Amino acid sequence: MMLSNLFLAAGANNVLDSTADAALAAVTGYAVVFLGIVILMVAMMIMSKLVMLCQRKPASVEAPAAKAAPTADAPTAPGSAGQLKLYNTDPKTAAMLMAIVADKMGKPINELRFISIKEVK
Repeated sequence: MMLSNLFLAAGANNVLDSTADAALAAVTGYAVVFLGIVILMVAMMIMSKLVMLCQRKPASVEAPAAKAAPTADAPTAPGSAGQLKLYNTDPKTAAMLMAIVADKMGKPINELRFISIKEVK
């Protein structure tokens, strides 16, 4: 009896009103959470663009310096088979590929001649 008096005092005498209020509160809560997620998504997109811009600047500064270095005049290492042309492949990946091929063939890497390595997309 005391519990029903408490509900009546709070103004929840109609079940339909309290259900509508609960639904409104739930929808408002979902909207606030969704808005927060959208704001975080936009912030992450902006931060990723800024990071990409910051990473491009040092790479563009180093690229002309690397191109200006004369590589044709450099003497080859003992046991090497000449120059290797890399197309869309970094030297670390090329070295890994050459080591894998030499291992699979069972031959020392200095007995193999690689002319070029190209990444196939």
